[in-house]
Amino acid sequence: MVRKRYQPAKTGFELLKSMNYDKYLSRIGLGRKDYPFWKQIGKGLLSAYALIGACWWYNETSPLGWWTLKPKPKEERELAHLYERREFPYPGDKEAMEEFIAKGGMIGTAIGPKGVPELDKDAYNYHQELQDKKLHQEAQKLWLRIRNEVILELQEKGFDIE
Repeated sequence: MVRKRYQPAKTGFELLKSMNYDKYLSRIGLGRKDYPFWKQIGKGLLSAYALIGACWWYNETSPLGWWTLKPKPKEERELAHLYERREFPYPGDKEAMEEFIAKGGMIGTAIGPKGVPELDKDAYNYHQELQDKKLHQEAQKLWLRIRNEVILELQEKGFDIE
């Protein structure tokens, strides 16, 4: 009678080769039969992220507004330079920093070109300033129109003006 011996312990690559991983992976949904499913999931995620990325890129570079087919209004186009992305110089580059500050520094921030906080320049005050500017322009147009009408009436009556 042949004596039974204990099998030598498998370690390293022998152990890895002897294990049936598909048995364990199929229990959690990652076996060979599940490869087509995960392939479809991967394709779906890839195409979804590609579509979202393309929409995001289009929104960043679009001449249109967010998902609108109307062009931007005149006021928004005039103020677009305040909201465009700006290249900031490296802090150690003194020449570039001086040039950046000379161009106007950081428009729309709380710190002005001289590095002093501008406390009166919050969003509400900026909006009020824009409204005041608009009102002043409208008043100027109205004044010019009335002035021209008065000059025209006086010239019709025979007065020599201008």
